[in-house]
Amino acid sequence: MNILISGSTGLVGSALCSALAADGHSLTTLTRPNSKSAAKSIEWNPLSGKLDPAALTGIDAVVHLAGENIAGRWTAAKKKAIRESRVLGTKTLANALAAMTVKPKVLICASAIGYYGNRGDELLTESSSPGKGFLPEVCQAWESAADPARAAGIRTVALRFGVILSENGGALAKMLTPFKLCLGGIIGSGKQYMSWIALDDVVGAILFALKTESLSGPANTVAPNPVTNREFTKTLGKVIKRPTIFPMPAFAARLAFGEMANDLLLGSTRVTPSRLTDAGFVFKWPRLEDALRHLLQ
Repeated sequence: MNILISGSTGLVGSALCSALAADGHSLTTLTRPNSKSAAKSIEWNPLSGKLDPAALTGIDAVVHLAGENIAGRWTAAKKKAIRESRVLGTKTLANALAAMTVKPKVLICASAIGYYGNRGDELLTESSSPGKGFLPEVCQAWESAADPARAAGIRTVALRFGVILSENGGALAKMLTPFKLCLGGIIGSGKQYMSWIALDDVVGAILFALKTESLSGPANTVAPNPVTNREFTKTLGKVIKRPTIFPMPAFAARLAFGEMANDLLLGSTRVTPSRLTDAGFVFKWPRLEDALRHLLQ
């Protein structure tokens, strides 16, 4: 297949491009003006709506991963960038795909389990209601922005990613230094659930979604065994053979990270990947300790 990818230089995009190239697929990337890409590229401006449908001729499938990193203090400007990069970018792409004469068969869009918000120990599936607050509102608008493609008959899948674990980036990479220095510990009460997934399984889920014609709509992209923050902390300490005795109280997390702390560090989201498993997807790394040992070997 000739596959169009946005966000190709990010953590997931880089790993996905390598996997697709190894499988013999042709890759085309979406790039902003003056950006460099090793692959064949098409220029777009996601915020202004600039993407020529004619330039997309010959594309068989699309994987849309682009979006502002949500890590960092959520200033008004940061929140605007988070929302617009996702909503306007997805709308720009979906409108261009809908306007094509010969349309791609499938559009895989990134989303996030932030859709559900802080839900305690409630077990959440794709049929669960959305939460309230900044991230749930962003995720709802993000997924709805793909409606033009869906209405044009393109099979559309919204992969709701959990915390993606990789030694090369993301949350785990940021944790490793303090944990290796014996400065790791639980955050807040430690009772909040963390729905995680190894990067290998993220790539596997995207490949699965590309070829599984029965899969459409939202799909929780998390390992089938979510853990509490306390369980995650103790397991990571065990794997790297370090004590985890320096907790971060909730007030300290809020002081350091502001609003982001409530949603990403102290919020509890216990999610199960019902649609992926029902469709036949098999996780390579369903359990946290095995995943961490694989990633940090």
